[in-house]
Amino acid sequence: MSEKKKGGGALLGAAFLMATSAIGPGFLTQTSTFTGQYHGSFGFVILVSVILAAIAQINIWRVLCITGLRGQEVANKVLPGLGYFVAFMVVLGGLVFNIGNVGGGALGLNTLLGVPTTVGYVIAGAIAIAVFLFKNAKAAMDTLTKVLGAIMIAVIFIVIIVVKPPVGEAVTNTFAPSTGIQPLFPAILTLMGGTVGGYITFAGAHRLIDAGITGKENLNEVNRSSVMGMLIATVVRIFLFLAVLGVVAKGAELDASNPAASAFRQGAGELGYRFAGLVLLCAAVTSIIGAAYTSVSFLKTFNKSIEKNENAVIIAFIVVSTAIMVVLGNPATLLVVAGAFNGLILPITLGICLIASQMKSIMGEDYHHPTILLILGIIVVILSAYMGIPTFVTKMGGLF
Repeated sequence: MSEKKKGGGALLGAAFLMATSAIGPGFLTQTSTFTGQYHGSFGFVILVSVILAAIAQINIWRVLCITGLRGQEVANKVLPGLGYFVAFMVVLGGLVFNIGNVGGGALGLNTLLGVPTTVGYVIAGAIAIAVFLFKNAKAAMDTLTKVLGAIMIAVIFIVIIVVKPPVGEAVTNTFAPSTGIQPLFPAILTLMGGTVGGYITFAGAHRLIDAGITGKENLNEVNRSSVMGMLIATVVRIFLFLAVLGVVAKGAELDASNPAASAFRQGAGELGYRFAGLVLLCAAVTSIIGAAYTSVSFLKTFNKSIEKNENAVIIAFIVVSTAIMVVLGNPATLLVVAGAFNGLILPITLGICLIASQMKSIMGEDYHHPTILLILGIIVVILSAYMGIPTFVTKMGGLF
């Protein structure tokens, strides 16, 4: 009974880890900015991006959890050496996005309590580090991501009640966007990358592997945890969309430097502004934890000492992220590079998992990957590469 309860805790923990890894400062900024641009039509963007992201995630989680192999191990079995390349991309992206997450935590503390930015960097990093000082750090991580995720949902819901968004308009535009479909295409692909791009989709799957929830006998639980993670991220996205829509529908202009806080302040006054700070802080801390844990999980199978001292390496990862943020202040160039890499990671990693799904030497003789999942997965690879490659070329070209 206790094992079953433990497994259930890990399933929910993996779902929240994936969801809260996705719900970082960038997620809040993207959602608020796009809602300001597209108003009710952003509902359509959420709908389509969630479907595409779910296809990617179910394919990846299924391959990883059935084999019990992490992303880099699957890649090395598909093509020897490929796992090292994937690990390099994910860890580089994870480190740089973690620097941004530390910055988001400081912005949240400043909005919530007026804490100076440099002090905020250290506090945000320290909160995340505290989790990995526990003897059972993974259980502490599961608990904190659930609690902070629940706080975000509750706080945004309160703001929705205050601002009274035009729900009817949002529902109508979700299925028949007034802007037309074509102008929304870049936003759809941007959101998809922000929901399952880079390290994010691996966060929950690697957590399940660490908990021993692997093999065909656990496939239903894996699928349930995967869908649950997507649903949690989607609920937060929809709630935030409605909260911001309630403000911009009345003609308000958002401050581009902190659009979520700007919307909350205009919609619910000073208390709303503090609420935005709380949401931003929760989003940043859970994303710091998710990025650090997942990035190190891509390294630990290559080196026994990393695996043996996993928590210490995760803490070092967070310390380095925080230190770089303190020294550089605003690592804009690093974030551009990470954003460019992130756009390439999803089509590469999903493509690798789809190839692996057809290899009996990896999946086992008696496994058959659902044809519909394979076809839909190929479509997502093509779409994400279509967006990712030009973005990579543009962003890297802008650096030189």
